[in-house]
Amino acid sequence: MRTSARRLDRYPAIGDLQELAQRRVPYFAWEYLECGTGREEALARNEAALSRRSLVPRFFRGEVVPRIETELFGRDYAMPIGVAPIGMAGLVWPGSEAMLANMAGSRAIPFCLSTVAAETPEIVGSLARGNGWFQLYPARRKAIRDDLIARARDSGFSVLVLTADVPAPSVRERQKRAGLTVPPRKDLLFWWRILRRPAWTVATLRRGEPRFLALEKYVTTEEMREQSRFFGEALGGSLDWDYLGEVRRAWDGPLVVKGILGPEDARQAVERGADGIWVSNHGGRQFDGAPAAIDCLGRVADTVGDKTKLLFDSGVRGGLDIVRALHEGANFVFAGRPFLYGVSALGEAGAAHVADLFFADLKNAMTQLGCCELTDIAALDRGPADYRISPGNQSDSGG
Repeated sequence: MRTSARRLDRYPAIGDLQELAQRRVPYFAWEYLECGTGREEALARNEAALSRRSLVPRFFRGEVVPRIETELFGRDYAMPIGVAPIGMAGLVWPGSEAMLANMAGSRAIPFCLSTVAAETPEIVGSLARGNGWFQLYPARRKAIRDDLIARARDSGFSVLVLTADVPAPSVRERQKRAGLTVPPRKDLLFWWRILRRPAWTVATLRRGEPRFLALEKYVTTEEMREQSRFFGEALGGSLDWDYLGEVRRAWDGPLVVKGILGPEDARQAVERGADGIWVSNHGGRQFDGAPAAIDCLGRVADTVGDKTKLLFDSGVRGGLDIVRALHEGANFVFAGRPFLYGVSALGEAGAAHVADLFFADLKNAMTQLGCCELTDIAALDRGPADYRISPGNQSDSGG
């Protein structure tokens, strides 16, 4: 406990972990984590749109003791924040998926594993201890799709998350400029960059080079270039409403559709059996022209908020952002990059530290606002300069 308190004093904000992580992760891996796509306007738009939302505190409430435990899909969680999926997180820090799953299991929050992870569902499912969610990228081959769903079920994952917002791979220019390729070009610049990050290099040597472990059983070659080509051809580009229906029939647990920004897509997904809608613009990594996810959340909530559970990510950097998303209609919030900052900075203890920061910051924000319960947040008034984007005001969605 004293160690956790010392960490809170030394690294009191997620930005502190971000700075430390950047000094420990090689340049090409850091650019992979931090980059968006295009001119990275969507990346900036997410955080700017969140920051312009202010809330009016309520006073004269007596002693305010926030209760932040919540229930989602029949499971109790310690707080309404979970770890969003990040593909190949093991490139950023070796073994990060296992560390994050173990933290999620011990802290009673969800961890969502990507299909394109550097760890297998079988390992992560046991570590997460019932708190594992599995993010399914649409596989073109029915046999691969059904096997991934079966593996998730057999490994103890409680929620299946079907990703809708990757019809094709995005162009991530910063990755290209950083020299990130699959497999990596092991030239002098590559060796110079990893030797300047000895902790990452030692951890990688111990664990082995990051690979698409969740998908390796479906390919016949160990050559990374051929694997990458196969995955690019086998995943994505096949999603339609019939596909959603097939996944619904194959998975008998809670099913969430991730990457929804429009009310009509949300409505149709719910009609076809989705138990949750995850409002997200892929953290600004997929389409630079997409609106900020928080600007879309309210309209989705108005359309389907009384029929389904609403989840949110994209730009979340602290407990106040959780409050902002809950106020817009979310039932639960996820963050990706902050948890990888923690792991990259401090290892598995860093993952727990990020959870502690969200826990403390959320409670503080609710105390400042006069909210004892998460349900009190929706009744708060917005600041006078805030607005909710409307169909006639879409040009104002920029950050």
